[in-house]
Amino acid sequence: MASYLLKRLFGLLPTLLIVAVLVFLFVHMLPGDPARLAAGPDADPQTVALVRQDLGLDKPLPAQFADFFGRMLHGDFGTSLRSKRAVSTEIGDRFMPTLLLTLASMVWSVLIGMAIGITSAVYRNRWPDRLGMTLTVSGISFPAFALGMLLMEIFSVQLGWLPTVGADTWRHYILPSITLGAAVAAVMARFTRASFVEVIQEDFVRTARAKGLDERVVILKHCLRNALIPVVTMMGLQFGFLLGGSIVVEAVFNWPGLGRLLVDSVSMRDYPVIQALVLLFSLEFIVINLVVDLLYGLINPTIRYR
Repeated sequence: MASYLLKRLFGLLPTLLIVAVLVFLFVHMLPGDPARLAAGPDADPQTVALVRQDLGLDKPLPAQFADFFGRMLHGDFGTSLRSKRAVSTEIGDRFMPTLLLTLASMVWSVLIGMAIGITSAVYRNRWPDRLGMTLTVSGISFPAFALGMLLMEIFSVQLGWLPTVGADTWRHYILPSITLGAAVAAVMARFTRASFVEVIQEDFVRTARAKGLDERVVILKHCLRNALIPVVTMMGLQFGFLLGGSIVVEAVFNWPGLGRLLVDSVSMRDYPVIQALVLLFSLEFIVINLVVDLLYGLINPTIRYR
């Protein structure tokens, strides 16, 4: 496994290089002039030119990319054009709220989603299955921003039970985590159901039932482990989606996380922050996929890595 892990880690380098080039070209294609935004709407052309020179935006694109890539190799992602703070500091201040929100969303969505999926598979084509699948379709179909505003209207405005903005206490995490995890719970439920329906029809399950084992033992001991590999794959993908795709939810709840930082950076054409955030999100997906691949060996010891 160690050699496999080293191969995968070395394989990250060309992928990140390609992502870095694409991200650099993408942010420089965005409409708008960062120098004008940084100088202010009332600045004269001479001031804007000085700001552009100070930011290094007057250089040719290849020279700008060389500067960006050289700093990146030393762990320096530059300075935010908006706040004049180091990009690493900007991201570090916003990382934990996003990570905690993602973990909270992932925990409840996986538990609820798997419970609905297993129940639907066990009671296939009966009312628990129909009810569970109806809930999953609703969770997938309902837009996140609409669900967030609906929850705020009910539980914050009408009932006054929960706060709407901020990340100071555990109560602030309830509404954003429900909004963020609803679609993930629905996807997990449908995927778990499909996986369990396939496993339940296997011969070893019929053998376990023929031996007189309790149905709960058959489902939790014999079916769960064999059905987990595709479920874990989807779980890893959904975790990456939550970590990098919380932009809408963070905007709705004014959450002080990476998603909100990305929205603000795009509106201000803050090139260094945008580039660093997209690279971070890309690295997160790659690392999560690696962790999922390693988990396969723990779930199924017959899997060998080369």
